[in-house]
Amino acid sequence: MKQPTSFLYERTDTGVATITLNRPERLNALTFEVYRELTDTFADLRDEKDVRVVVVTGSGRAFCSGGDVHDIIGELFARNMEGLLEFTRMTCDLIHNIRTLPKPVIASLNGTTAGAGACIALASDIRIASDEAKIAFLFVKVGLSGADMGAAHLLPRVVGLAKATELLLTGDFISASEAERIGLYNQVVADGELESVTREFAERLARGPAFALAKTKEMLNREIDMSLGAALECEAQAQAICMQHADYKEAYEAFVAKRPPKFE
Repeated sequence: MKQPTSFLYERTDTGVATITLNRPERLNALTFEVYRELTDTFADLRDEKDVRVVVVTGSGRAFCSGGDVHDIIGELFARNMEGLLEFTRMTCDLIHNIRTLPKPVIASLNGTTAGAGACIALASDIRIASDEAKIAFLFVKVGLSGADMGAAHLLPRVVGLAKATELLLTGDFISASEAERIGLYNQVVADGELESVTREFAERLARGPAFALAKTKEMLNREIDMSLGAALECEAQAQAICMQHADYKEAYEAFVAKRPPKFE
């Protein structure tokens, strides 16, 4: 995989890759380059066999404050409709690549999370946040639709339609404790504990059965718009496929031998 230049990327021998947005002086605001490299990196991670879990975080006091006012928003005024669609479709490609990556993605929210940053967090599978990590889908605050980067599709499925409508229509920030209360954050911890709690959770998933985790994420994505009957058939087939995988036999043999399983 090509090493990105617009953010930090590292991988441990435990199978955890960490993407760190690294423009702390701009609250990790996204540029065209960062968008493109993030989109390409999540695509490339599909084929990185040594990566089992991906963590996304930020440096400094923000996770991500959204698109850079000068580097992106100012430049967009010079574009026609075709040029604007090129940009908005690219941002949606990033969300698509996060959601379809067959590996768990954890957003480790170290601070302010807004706009496109909130959408990246929303698209992740798990959100672990510092108690300082307020969040806002603030698009309407700048005259844009609250439906951006999949927010109107994903947010109601995470927090319910009523709360999603409120968050997208107002664009207001909510505290980390409120985000946890409504189910947007999976866990909120003290700021000094965020890195260690995220690492422990990521390594726990990395020790798990990668094939089964990938199949679980696939089913969660596919079943969003299915009827119950279709979902039950889909799950029956998915489970039968997993039963043919070596990890299923390994889990059984480990249980019988009273030892921890060693998944592929």
